[in-house]
Amino acid sequence: MGKARLLLALSLVVVLLLVETTAPHGQAHAIDCGASCSYRCSKSGRPKMCLRACNTCCQRCGCVPPGTSGNEDVCPCYANMTTKNGKHKCP
Repeated sequence: MGKARLLLALSLVVVLLLVETTAPHGQAHAIDCGASCSYRCSKSGRPKMCLRACNTCCQRCGCVPPGTSGNEDVCPCYANMTTKNGKHKCP
C-alpha cells in the first residue's frame, strides 16, 4: 500500500510539472498600453477619444500596431474589433 501511494504521489508531481511547462502563459512580454496608445494617438484630432478607444483595444488584444496610423496587419485582433454599428473601434 505504501508503494502505491508513493507511485501515485510521484505521478501527480510529474503531471503537474508537465502541465506547468507546456501551458501557455499569455504573451512573451507585457505591453505598456498607456505608452503605446499615447504614441498611436499623438497626431489624432481627438486625442482623448483616441486614447480611450486605443486603451480598450490594447487591453483586449494585448497589442497596438506600430506608428500613428495604419499597420493594422501587425495586430489582427486590433484591426478586426468593431463597434456595435460595425465601424472600426480601434484607432
